Amino acid sequence: METNDVFDPLAIAERWMDDGRMVALATVIETWGSAPRPVGSHLVIDGEGNFHGSVSGGCVEGAVIGEAMEVIADGEPRLLEFGVADETAWRVGLSCGGRIRVYVERVG
Repeated sequence: METNDVFDPLAIAERWMDDGRMVALATVIETWGSAPRPVGSHLVIDGEGNFHGSVSGGCVEGAVIGEAMEVIADGEPRLLEFGVADETAWRVGLSCGGRIRVYVERVG
């Protein structure tokens, strides 16, 4: 294992799946305005709520982790959007004017 793999969310997802864990992968697929993480950023979540990586930070990640737990349970992918136009923007920490779209899927 290379040193970079220790911190790479995709490598971690692979290790978790090798360990028999159910895993979801969240990926930033689109951003507008001020967004804390670029397109292609990943967050991996296991069935116990453990996570690694980042798609935004703050409360957005809490919301994504919650949705990922449902994706793990039902196998249905989800497309999530967070932004100032959304009434939840302040609650999830996107008061800076940015918007992001995150695709969450079960892997493995």
